[in-house]
Amino acid sequence: MEYGKIIAVTGMPGLYELLSSKNDGAIVRSLEDKNTKFVSSRIHNFSHLESIEVFTVKDNVNLVEIFNAMEKEGGKIPDGKDAGALKKYFEKIYPDLDFERVYSSDLKKMVKWYDVLKANNIEIKLTEPAEEEPEPEPVKEEEPAPAPKAKAKTKEEDAPAKKKAKAKTSEGEEEEKPKKAPAKKSASGAKGTEKAEKKSPAKKSAPKKK
Repeated sequence: MEYGKIIAVTGMPGLYELLSSKNDGAIVRSLEDKNTKFVSSRIHNFSHLESIEVFTVKDNVNLVEIFNAMEKEGGKIPDGKDAGALKKYFEKIYPDLDFERVYSSDLKKMVKWYDVLKANNIEIKLTEPAEEEPEPEPVKEEEPAPAPKAKAKTKEEDAPAKKKAKAKTSEGEEEEKPKKAPAKKSASGAKGTEKAEKKSPAKKSAPKKK
């Protein structure tokens, strides 16, 4: 039986184990007579022992600390009917209690609850918070390999075709040079010759004398 499942019910003496919760109440089992019953939330209020705090002259402390101080002190606990003895007992084991706000009825209730817990062999400790599972690391996508860079052409590979042609002619026969076309006579020259021919007609031979 876990301490975190133990509750106190207003209007009902003792402590109870919370078996299940419903919208309109809860099913509980008494730690004293072991009877199981349904308790309506419309009539009663439920308080988990591990959520109960006690007034001190400093900050409030959880009820577990008072129970642990009682367990550490050991020995016989005074009868709950003797309010004076109870106050002296708690002044000894936990002197920081604010006795102006913690009444004799509260001291008596704490003693009774402690006896019930011990009778049922319940370990008095707070429920440990559940450990958060570490978030899975995101899967790293492999980056695609970079495309191979184009190999730079060397000057020799990129040389123009003219150089290659020269290299062939140097090893073999020399290429024939193209012949120059004959120069055309100008039209003006041709016309001049025609005029010259017209201006200089052939001289007639003189008639012979009889």
